[in-house]
Amino acid sequence: MLKEILSGEACAQCRLCCIFDRYDVWETPVFTAELCERIREARPGTEFVTKDGGYIFRVGELRGDELFSCPALTDTGCMLGDDKPFDCRIWPYRIMEVGGRRAITLASICDELYHRPLSQLVDFLKAGLADRIFAYADLHPEIVKPYYEGYPVLLFEKKPL
Repeated sequence: MLKEILSGEACAQCRLCCIFDRYDVWETPVFTAELCERIREARPGTEFVTKDGGYIFRVGELRGDELFSCPALTDTGCMLGDDKPFDCRIWPYRIMEVGGRRAITLASICDELYHRPLSQLVDFLKAGLADRIFAYADLHPEIVKPYYEGYPVLLFEKKPL
């Protein structure tokens, strides 16, 4: 979904979006039941919990510098290929609720996009991606996360929640 602006090679080398510490474990993606099954077939010990109609990983308490890696992450990348959860397909863009409105924000840990001009990132959203994100969130409100301080707001939805 972001191939025009973010290279697959950069993502494959980085993988920061697939590894979580105790401070960003809230960012784990929301999965469909079908994707949960695919992951469980490959990684039988993987557990999920429901979240507003979707599923997220059951992650135990992380201590210190302990990390949680997405069970779909393999040595060659994501086992789900192009069938990744929507959260993953739009990352580092995030959809969050900010003051009663949905907004598209940017995760600052993605070096590849974070150092680009904000105008380029916003223009890419305005070229159609924002409409797709908001439309998906209409059907799957479970992907909308509460606003987390430090995420630059790039674009507010035109209509209130």
